[in-house]
Amino acid sequence: MMNFLVKTIANAGALAVAVWLLDKITLTGDSTGKQIGTLIIVALLFGLVNFLVKPLVKLLSLPLLILTLGLFTLVVNALMLLLTSWLADKLDLSFHVEGFWTAVLGGLIISVVSWALHVVLPDGD
Repeated sequence: MMNFLVKTIANAGALAVAVWLLDKITLTGDSTGKQIGTLIIVALLFGLVNFLVKPLVKLLSLPLLILTLGLFTLVVNALMLLLTSWLADKLDLSFHVEGFWTAVLGGLIISVVSWALHVVLPDGD
């Protein structure tokens, strides 16, 4: 349970950095508390998308991953971020990613920040 909490906090922090750095990734809300709540829900949604959908997409795109020496992972991460944005819109959450290239850059930022936070934060094991 602690590991799940740490991963969710790391995802929320990484999403917050992407929102802060990129103008076309938006998180709106009336107050800071609502924005933090929305960010945590979006982090949970992002984690769920990465847990359920990403392995299937990676398996189906395995030839492209091999051909590009893993660089296609950036596209897969962007698609997961766009899917999270679409699901957030369907759930009436105020999180939006505008455009594919913004999603690619956002996915790269989220990957780097999430990795750094996983190094710093303790895991539950």
